[in-house]
Amino acid sequence: MIMRPLARALDDRLRLSPITRRALAKIFPDHWSFMLGEIALYSFITLILTGVYLTLFFDASSADRVYHGSYAPLDGTTTSAAYASTVRLSWDVRAGLLIRQTHHWAALAFVAAIVLHLSRIFFTGAFRKPREINWLIGVTMLALALANGFTGYSMPDDLLSGLGLRILTSVVESIPVIGTWLVTLALGGEFPSDDMIPRMFITHVLLVPAVLVALVSLHLGILVRQKHSQFPGPGRTEHNVVGSRLWPGYTLRTLALFAWVLAVLFALGGLVQINPVWLYGPFAPAESTSPAQPDWYIAWGDGALRLFPAWEFRIAGYLVPAPFFPGVVLGGLSFAALYLWPFIERWRTGDHQPHQLLDRPRNHPVRLGIGVGALTFYVALVVAAGDDILARLLRVPLYDLLALFRVLVLVLPILAGILAFLIARALRRSEAASLGGLTRADLRQATRPGPRHPVGEDEPEAPTLHRPGERIELWPEGELWRWRYRNEAGQLTLTNNRAVTSEEEAVETAGLAYPGVDRIVVPGPPPPPPPGRMRTALRRWSRAAAAASLLVSLLLERRRRGGDQGPQPSDPAESGSPTADEHVRPGGRP
Repeated sequence: MIMRPLARALDDRLRLSPITRRALAKIFPDHWSFMLGEIALYSFITLILTGVYLTLFFDASSADRVYHGSYAPLDGTTTSAAYASTVRLSWDVRAGLLIRQTHHWAALAFVAAIVLHLSRIFFTGAFRKPREINWLIGVTMLALALANGFTGYSMPDDLLSGLGLRILTSVVESIPVIGTWLVTLALGGEFPSDDMIPRMFITHVLLVPAVLVALVSLHLGILVRQKHSQFPGPGRTEHNVVGSRLWPGYTLRTLALFAWVLAVLFALGGLVQINPVWLYGPFAPAESTSPAQPDWYIAWGDGALRLFPAWEFRIAGYLVPAPFFPGVVLGGLSFAALYLWPFIERWRTGDHQPHQLLDRPRNHPVRLGIGVGALTFYVALVVAAGDDILARLLRVPLYDLLALFRVLVLVLPILAGILAFLIARALRRSEAASLGGLTRADLRQATRPGPRHPVGEDEPEAPTLHRPGERIELWPEGELWRWRYRNEAGQLTLTNNRAVTSEEEAVETAGLAYPGVDRIVVPGPPPPPPPGRMRTALRRWSRAAAAASLLVSLLLERRRRGGDQGPQPSDPAESGSPTADEHVRPGGRP
């Protein structure tokens, strides 16, 4: 009752109803893989909600504090204010440990969802024209998520995170000429400086989240403007999107996913311990801890530093230390390849057409092989970051395991990429439904060169403005209008499941789903046949029986009430009439 007048008042002033109606009519595909981006979005929202709570209790300062709290082993110890507030938040603040661990798990899930979402986009070709901008935005969000995760990981000023921050500063300082200047600019002096925690705090809670919010908004805006991509299937073309409307079907489904993401992250935060900083102790520059592994999303950099040989040389008198290649060069080349890949593939294949339908990974064996090889390479680096733990568990010398990883990190990606390439080519040539349908003959045939497939052979033709033979049929249904799509063969492919109030709105809705298709007005579907004599008689008898039963029940109820009243009492005291000492007031009260 209150919201409706408010909505009307806003619509009278801002004219929001056409925009809202158009937005609510947007179609989203139903494939499960499209939910990966939403998981990333909801993990980011969880990060913001929990981060606001943590900000109220965290003291972003390197000043000395004497810890007094529930954790007895540290009681009376002089630490930094950041570390003392983190331990106090974990042990003394109500729900502090739950929120802090949920925040950490949400950060891990956020980066994981971005990586999986980018992998889905890469292997299905969703980065092609016209979606190159969204690909660049997604890669930028991945880089910012890595940076923000590392600053949040380092702010508690514990021994483990301090060691990781010292490694990162060494990597940055390995850049010739400008490395030392960059570290001084970022930390406000040499490591460790008094300004590094406040600067990381501002970066973590203000700068990077603000940019991420802007990029997420831009990403969603471009998605709405360009329409959603979809997998090939019956009734799906380069000109339409088949799926669920934003309201109400898709909205209910995505809100349920949001609830599941929150439930899983808070369950992990409450049940699975992560980053117990009170066990590591406060950071001290002269101390270190082993084993010291960072979170998984930056463990590949740690693994590269462990595996790369200690090669150093000078250029024009400037020393290029060993961390420069695994830390700076590898990371720079990785993100440069991600940024440039859509343009490299377009240049290599000569495919400049816009695409709305996604690729099956088997239809692009080269892309699949390169992607699988790259993922194998980084997974091997992540595993290599735990070589000291593996050496202790397997009871083998650490340097023997290090030599083995140096071989595997170079050999496994090549083998995995070639295997993925051959399997994709075999699936493409044999048209097997799945990997289990391949035979040895198919795999042997995949190793032989075949005819070169022209670009776009397995893809639908480019969209055109006029598509003869197809049509949109509109018809009135009382005061409402409906529409349906028919293909060239005249078969019914898609019927609109929601009636609209006018012919113009039906034309607009059909144009959104099938642009460029001719529209005609046809008579509505024929009315259902009249019921037979037997069905008519049964309906009449059932209505008569219902009316008779209702009448009988009313009579019985009236008779029961009459019997319950009984004879009226004659005594004024019993009848409730006023006595001589009582006066009736105008309102009927004595």
